[in-house]
Amino acid sequence: MNTYDFVVVGGGSAGSVVASRLSENPDANVLLIEAGPARGATETTVPAAWRGLVGTEADWRHSTVAQPGLDGQSVPYPHGRLLGGSSGINAMMHLRGHRAAIDLWEKLGAPGWGFDDLLPYYRRTERAEGRDSVFRGVDGPLRVAPARSPHPAALAALGAFRERGFAVQDDLNAPEAVGAGLLDLTIMDGARQSAADAYLRPVWDRPNLTVLTDAQVGGLVFSGARCTGVRYLREGSARTASATREVVLAAGAVGTPHLLMLSGVGPAGHLREYGIDVVADLPGVGAGLTDHPLALLFHTAGRDMPPAANNHIEVVGAARTDPSLAFPDVQVFFMDVALALPGRPGYAFGFSAVAPHSRGSVSLLSADPAVAPAIDPGLLSDERDLETMVAAARIARGVAAAAALDDWRGQEVLPGPAVAGHDQLRAWLRQKTSTYFHPVGTCRMGDSPESVTDTSLRVHGVRGLRVVDASVMPSIPAANPNPTVLAVAERASELIGAEHA
Repeated sequence: MNTYDFVVVGGGSAGSVVASRLSENPDANVLLIEAGPARGATETTVPAAWRGLVGTEADWRHSTVAQPGLDGQSVPYPHGRLLGGSSGINAMMHLRGHRAAIDLWEKLGAPGWGFDDLLPYYRRTERAEGRDSVFRGVDGPLRVAPARSPHPAALAALGAFRERGFAVQDDLNAPEAVGAGLLDLTIMDGARQSAADAYLRPVWDRPNLTVLTDAQVGGLVFSGARCTGVRYLREGSARTASATREVVLAAGAVGTPHLLMLSGVGPAGHLREYGIDVVADLPGVGAGLTDHPLALLFHTAGRDMPPAANNHIEVVGAARTDPSLAFPDVQVFFMDVALALPGRPGYAFGFSAVAPHSRGSVSLLSADPAVAPAIDPGLLSDERDLETMVAAARIARGVAAAAALDDWRGQEVLPGPAVAGHDQLRAWLRQKTSTYFHPVGTCRMGDSPESVTDTSLRVHGVRGLRVVDASVMPSIPAANPNPTVLAVAERASELIGAEHA
C-alpha cells in the first residue's frame, strides 16, 4: 500500500505523538516514516549511558558552521536519528518551564497558544503519579517521576542550592515554579522511556498504522500548491508515499526546514541559488534558529563517588539574573560525573542561558537531500547571552562552594580558580560553551511575513501540509523543550483530527 490518509515524516517526539493519536481513529490510515532504526543500540535504554550516544548511529552526527560567538569554532550538533528521535538520546529531563515563557508565544503572534491553552495537552502527555492533577497528568502515556534513588551527592547539591537562596520546590513542573529541586525524569523501571516507547510501541499492532524505519525522506510531492505525498529512499530503492488528507512534517528544527527548502518551500532567492523550483516563497523557513548555550564547571571529588543509578542529572535550579524578568533566564544543574575528568571521581555543575537572544538559521548547502544543511545556531552571537552566561557561571560557582557540599568537594579543575575575572570568564565561555541540543523556531507559527505556519500549524501558501515539531515554536521555552514538543503535538493531533472528522 502506497496511499494513506496521513503521512507523518519523522518518528521523534512529535511524530510519535501524531502517528499514535491520528491512528486512534480506525478509519484513518497513517504512515509514519523515520530515517533511523526502530531501536538504537542497547545503550540507548540505559539512563546513565546517554552522553555516549552523541556521535553514534543514533545521532545525525551534524556539526554547526563556524560560530563567531565561540571564537570561530564549529561544535557538534546532536539530534536523534532513531524512532523516538532526540527523546531516545537526550538526558531524560522532563521540565516544562515557567508559565510566562510560554505566554510569550501569544505576544509574538500566536494567539491561543499561551500556557493555559497548552496546559490540558501537557497533562495529556504524562502520568505523574502523586502530583497535583490540576496541573499534572495522571493517566497519560509518558510516566515521569523524580529519581527513585537519588545520588547522595545530588542530595547534597540540593542542600547547596537551598543554602544559596534557591527555594526548594516539590514539583518543578508547577506552572510558576522558580527555585531548585529533584526534577522529573523520563525513566521507567530503570530504563529510558522515549516518546516512541510511550506512544508508539503500545499501539504497534494497529492495522491502520504503518511504521517505516530506515527510510530517508528526500522531498515532498506537490500537485500545484497541494502537497500530495513524499519521496523517500529505503533499502536502496526510491519510493513514493501518497497522502489523501495531509502530510505532517515532524522532522525537527533542522530536518523540517531542510525538507521544505529541498521541496521548493522557503526563501525564493535561496532556493533558486540551488536550482530548486519555488512552490511557496516563505522567507521564514530556516530562519530564527534558537538554542540554549551550555557550559560546565568540572570538579574533582574529595571522596569516592558511588555509581549513578539514573541519568547523572537529578537536581536542577532555575534563577533570574534580574528580578524584573518575567521568568528565570538561567538554569543550573548538578551532574554526578565529571565527563572531562576520565578515570577520576568528580562531578560537574552545568549552566545555561535559557532565555537567549541569539538567533541563527538552517540553510541549504546543496539540492541533494543527502547533503546536510548548514546549521548556524548563532551561539553567543548576542552579547547579552554571553553576559548571562557569565552571571550563570558565578551562580553555579556559588552553589558549588556551599557548605552542604563540603563532604564531597575536591577542587574545581575546569576552568579552575585562576579563571575568575569578568574578562577571563568571557574568554573561557567563548572557548567552552556548546549546545544544550534544544533547537527550536525555524518554522515559526503566526501571521507575520516571517511566519511559516498559521496557528493551526498549516504551512502558509500551500495545502495539505502541516508542521508539528519544535520548529513551530515562536520562542524557546526557558527549560528543556521536549515536554513542550509533546504538548504541541498532542494539540496538533486534536486540531488535525477535528478538521478531518
